[in-house]
Amino acid sequence: MNAAPVPNVATIAGVDPSGGAGILADVKTFSALGAYACAVVAALTAQNTKAVTAIHTVPTDFIRQQIDTLFEDVRIDAVKIGMLGTAAVTRSVADGMAKWRPPHIVVDPVMVSKSGDPLLLADAAAMLREALLPLATVVTPNLPEAGVLLESRAPETRKEMQRACEKLREMLPHSSERWVLLKGGHLPGDEALDLLFDGDRMFELSAPRIDTKNTHGTGCTLSSAIAALLPQRPDVAAAVRDAKQYLTRAIDAADRLHVGSGHGPVHHFHRWWS
Repeated sequence: MNAAPVPNVATIAGVDPSGGAGILADVKTFSALGAYACAVVAALTAQNTKAVTAIHTVPTDFIRQQIDTLFEDVRIDAVKIGMLGTAAVTRSVADGMAKWRPPHIVVDPVMVSKSGDPLLLADAAAMLREALLPLATVVTPNLPEAGVLLESRAPETRKEMQRACEKLREMLPHSSERWVLLKGGHLPGDEALDLLFDGDRMFELSAPRIDTKNTHGTGCTLSSAIAALLPQRPDVAAAVRDAKQYLTRAIDAADRLHVGSGHGPVHHFHRWWS
């Protein structure tokens, strides 16, 4: 019996030179979880663990050329979409995904960096809602991002998270298996609670909150882990559960690294590096 092929997984996102977030974090995550990493660069940033000091957007025609050239040759089993920055880039990426229709698309609506710097222009949020979310297999907002997508304040309680999940799911196609993973890390407490909802079933995914400042790129890492695991797990719920477990262990090992003086990265290769 032949073994299943190694999945090819692509990230479409921005570059963080410090390596904690964006494409570099995505590639590390794919590699750690047994997927072959491909990448389309949608934005460049001047960034470290303390701040984003500049953003350079890649021309939309070149983004489309990257997508088309990659997909013409390489079987892509899943795509993770992260920082896009502008409405024009968001539309270009959405058009590319609508053309090529990869089996799985994970949309991480990156809007603000860990240091608090904005990464998505206001008009891009509307384009994300209109053009990209309807294509997503899984969308992974945190609470502030959910507030922006819903044009309301961020959820502040578990009950408000549940209602936000329901409203976000209404933005996705009703006739197919599409999921919202609402990340509750901004809520206080000893547990980090996420909600996973497909319009019918709502799962609570909880993990102990780890005392570390090194949480740069946690959202990128989680969404990339989901994308890497979707082709390797029997269903979406199993992929998300295993992705959250991987991220929790990567955060737990983050203090073994010493990268920068701000919010350092999680340890993507915690299982292999001594």
